Amino acid sequence: MIAIIDYGCGNLRSVENALDRLGCEYVLTADPKTIVEADKVILPGVGNAAEAMSNLEKTGLVPVIKSLRRPVLGICVGMQIMCRDSEEGNVKCMGIFDSHVRRFPEDPEAKVPHMGWNCIGNLTLGKCKLFNEIKSGSFVYFVHSYRADLCQDTIATCTHGSQMFSAALKYENFYGTQFHPEKSGDVGELLLKNFVNL
Repeated sequence: MIAIIDYGCGNLRSVENALDRLGCEYVLTADPKTIVEADKVILPGVGNAAEAMSNLEKTGLVPVIKSLRRPVLGICVGMQIMCRDSEEGNVKCMGIFDSHVRRFPEDPEAKVPHMGWNCIGNLTLGKCKLFNEIKSGSFVYFVHSYRADLCQDTIATCTHGSQMFSAALKYENFYGTQFHPEKSGDVGELLLKNFVNL
């Protein structure tokens, strides 16, 4: 059973649809017991990092998430709030990933938000099972104005304008993607399948 954490900041329907296509059993929940007992956990997120972190803190789930020893996948803002902090609202985040989240700088060659299809690279950095059968140069779907710095937890990169950033992160059993696998076609579906099979 996969627990999708419902904390008022997730694009839940698209994640549900993606898991339905894979034939996965899942539950939307903010119940700590259900989350702890799940085989896998997904932390989706859209919108503002400060608001997302505030909502998550109100649920009391931050220590629960940090204590998990099963695979956890943060998506987009869900990944960002697993980092150390974010410039979006100058908020302290969960500190699972050793990365800081910063706004893309102004760049006449690269619009902000970074929105649409872009390729990911350096997948061999982490030799991570999340990217089984996914090649560097694969295209995935992004929608974001803030990006996680490159760090020791980076397992995939992407470049927008002059900025290379962390497209995916991993620390122990925690994984994060800045892109939306649930909106990334066959590549995203394969990544979610890999996550389910971890």
